[in-house]
Amino acid sequence: MYTIGQVAQFLGISRDTLKYYEEKELVKPVRDDNGYRKYNPFDIHDVITTNFYRELDLGIKKIREIKESSSIETVEHILEEKEADILAELEYKKRLLKQIKAAKEECNKIKELLGTYTIKEMKPLEVIGEISDYKAYHEYEMIRRHTEGLKKAVTLKSVRRVIHFDENGIKDDRFIVVKQVEDTDDSLKGEVLAHPKCIYMVVENGRAVEGEKNIDNEIGERIVTIASQEGYELTGITYINILLTIYEDGFERVFLELYSPIT
Repeated sequence: MYTIGQVAQFLGISRDTLKYYEEKELVKPVRDDNGYRKYNPFDIHDVITTNFYRELDLGIKKIREIKESSSIETVEHILEEKEADILAELEYKKRLLKQIKAAKEECNKIKELLGTYTIKEMKPLEVIGEISDYKAYHEYEMIRRHTEGLKKAVTLKSVRRVIHFDENGIKDDRFIVVKQVEDTDDSLKGEVLAHPKCIYMVVENGRAVEGEKNIDNEIGERIVTIASQEGYELTGITYINILLTIYEDGFERVFLELYSPIT
């Protein structure tokens, strides 16, 4: 017979864990005349078995169900359920890693391209729907449905502000919900936006930088100037996407990427 301290040492677990198993009636050591717990080899085997199932992240209820059943099929069914949960979680983690990789790439974009411009392709985007404004929070259900990789958070990564302009300035703008697609995908149902050649810029906005100032005209003038200097013909559209938000003294610094198609 072994004491609780000895069993804890043998198996590398805490005395509190052993007491918890006993409280949940997963292990039932006897008590000696002085009230001390005494574990026999069968009790220790029960602890080892319980530890194994706990390592598989099975709940107490499921472990008790296994211990109260004499059916291998019961154990197999519980393990299959857990396997499905783990596979789903792994798939979710893969999507999160994809999101993290994309966010890191956006950090690099900001460091490399802020304040400059380049000529770049705008990869194909399928238009899923439209919202009336960034502040139309009651319409965010559409955004939530297309926030790839996240279970709870609402992000604006799938939203593009689309500005139409001419030589007199901005004519109108709208907000579309999109998802990135492959241009070879024939199963797409919505409108697909793709532009092989754009003036691409990363700019900064937000209260920490501009306060409540509207910088649309300033950015528009800069795009027109670049196109004129380089001999490009603007198509009269600019797509704006939020890359990253950080904070300075409690005020946001918002980094945006802009695609202005050219011919």
